[in-house]
Amino acid sequence: MRAILGIFLTILFAAASAGQHYPPVSVQVRAEQIAAHSYYIPGMAGAASTRNQGFMSNAGFVITPAGVVVFDTLGSPSLAREMVKRIQELTPLPIKRVIVSHYHADHYYGIQVFKDLGAEIWAHQDGKGVIGSQAAQSRFEQRKEILGQWINDQTQRFPEPDLWISGDTDFELGGLQFRIRHVGPAHSDEDLALFVEPDGVLFTGDLVFKGRVPFVGDADSKRWLNALEKLIALRPAVLVPGHGGASDTPMQDLTLTRDYLVFIRNEMARAVEELIPFEEAYASTDWSAYETMPAFLEANRRNAYNTYILMEKESLSQ
Repeated sequence: MRAILGIFLTILFAAASAGQHYPPVSVQVRAEQIAAHSYYIPGMAGAASTRNQGFMSNAGFVITPAGVVVFDTLGSPSLAREMVKRIQELTPLPIKRVIVSHYHADHYYGIQVFKDLGAEIWAHQDGKGVIGSQAAQSRFEQRKEILGQWINDQTQRFPEPDLWISGDTDFELGGLQFRIRHVGPAHSDEDLALFVEPDGVLFTGDLVFKGRVPFVGDADSKRWLNALEKLIALRPAVLVPGHGGASDTPMQDLTLTRDYLVFIRNEMARAVEELIPFEEAYASTDWSAYETMPAFLEANRRNAYNTYILMEKESLSQ
């Protein structure tokens, strides 16, 4: 019976993706159960590269009696296709809804695969300006240079959401209660987190990084710190960060991200106050607590520079 079901699902998936070929990936895309209904797809460490084939962020899904809810879609259509296979190995139920945490490439570039299967896509309205923007196009060109075998003009599309939500949104599916929380502007303007109430599972997107240096970019770290407090108030039993393994000690991971943001803000604020140029400030800062962590080389300098600029702006507004 299982073999027959597997054949049926394979045919169904092929029909849904008719005419669309996605190059295979060699990285292992697996689903790990973290609660009664909740699973996550653990990404690899580091920035996007040919080594990890763009598989450098987490995604998740929840199986309800009425269908599947997905949180984020991984960093390419090929990876998303593997994620769908893992879901279909666990349930014949349809994928009903996809929640996009934010519009950074590693979290939403697989979105077309789910759209083609008939899933309803939800995202926060502050992401409206991202799709089709110059910044998004520049990132697409960068991804093509690094990951052109899997991300290119022939395979990649960017369908818009079916629903732009304006703020905190609760919904029910199959008797399970879900809470979407708008926690941006923080890592991005459109940050969303998803709390699966019966499981106590919190999918945070990139508001929380586990075991690696957060990517701050040009985020408003002051608001990010406020957003972390909003997540703490949910009192999750299990936390799935945007990067790094799922955690049954959520406070530790919330604290790591919070402490990094506080540290970098304090160091750059001191430099601004003392009129120390950025290069000198960066070189003299003691980064030893973070420099051995994954993504330090890729993210930390940019984080520090953008925080330095942010602290200049904050000092002028006081």
